[in-house]
Amino acid sequence: MSLDPELFEALMDGVRRFVNERLRPAEAEVADSDAIPDRLVAEMKELGLFGLSIAPEYGGLGLSMAEECRVAIELGHTSPAMRSAFGTNVGIGSQGLVMAGTPEQKARWLPQIADGSIITSFALTEPDVGSDSASVKTRAVRDGNQWRLTGTKRYITNADKASLFTVMARTGGEGAHGVSAFLVEANSPGLSIGVPEKKMGQHGAHVCDVNFDEVPVPAGNMLGAEGEGFKVAMRVLDRGRLHIAAVCVGASERLIADSVAYATTRKQFGKPISDHQLVQAMIADMKTESLAARAFVIDTANKKDAGDSVTMEAAAVKYFASEMVGRVADKAVQIFGGAGYIADYGIERFYRDVRLFRIYEGTSQIQQLVIARETIKRGG
Repeated sequence: MSLDPELFEALMDGVRRFVNERLRPAEAEVADSDAIPDRLVAEMKELGLFGLSIAPEYGGLGLSMAEECRVAIELGHTSPAMRSAFGTNVGIGSQGLVMAGTPEQKARWLPQIADGSIITSFALTEPDVGSDSASVKTRAVRDGNQWRLTGTKRYITNADKASLFTVMARTGGEGAHGVSAFLVEANSPGLSIGVPEKKMGQHGAHVCDVNFDEVPVPAGNMLGAEGEGFKVAMRVLDRGRLHIAAVCVGASERLIADSVAYATTRKQFGKPISDHQLVQAMIADMKTESLAARAFVIDTANKKDAGDSVTMEAAAVKYFASEMVGRVADKAVQIFGGAGYIADYGIERFYRDVRLFRIYEGTSQIQQLVIARETIKRGG
């Protein structure tokens, strides 16, 4: 899938203006209130941001992976919580349905996901199951023409707003092959949502527990075949990791621009601090790493669009870009000095916000394991 080049550039221009004129001025408001204003969510829907990765026949824009990454980079120029308002609809909350859904499932849900009338969420992590995602304990038991789900999911993004969950639950024995995926509606009997967690950063993007108490799910809501849930989850995460890497690039570009603007106006020892070589060295390191990550993102996205397997590359680019933006944010605080530690400038907020990128959709350590495993599998 891809958009007509002229239409895509018009979309990019619209996204760029939306970020600069509407989202950036609202960053402090969102952080203070821990909520994305309804007016901004409505504008996101008008721009088509909820349907970036969904095919046009279901009302989406049908962007290629490379196009999606370019949009994600632009969205990274504002607080990461802004993107989370529709991020699950674009990524982990919808892509299992896109990749493994039946025609009936797609026709029922994808149009409403694309226009934002349904918010989706991806329920994999549990209180005792994080990186070891093949060990999910939430249990699905067959009961006639339905399944009954029991268990708890933890740190689930957009859970308090979601109408539809993609849930990983155990239908068989131990290990990955005993896990199946289900599409579960939020209004199902026995399903309850916990209160949003208090977090270090990304205020405005909520994560909550999701509790299942004998929740009835029609047999027709299984996503893919029985026992293929883990496979669906991993395919979803391949794409999600690439998208997150693109957001990391955008965040690094924002941090560099803010650092340069500050360094060229802040004076010490009679001249702008940007004239001091050790400050220049930090800016050079920040820019070099950001450029490398951008090139890595676009190259991997092009490979995915060409039909190549990018499990290793997606893990590597997410690992590199998320670690990169953490280093960039640290240097940005250093360039701002005391001002970087004060809330008024927003740098300390970005410093906290980007820390999560090294944890969700697979920690850096999990990415290292995937990279090593895939490299060995390919013979180096």
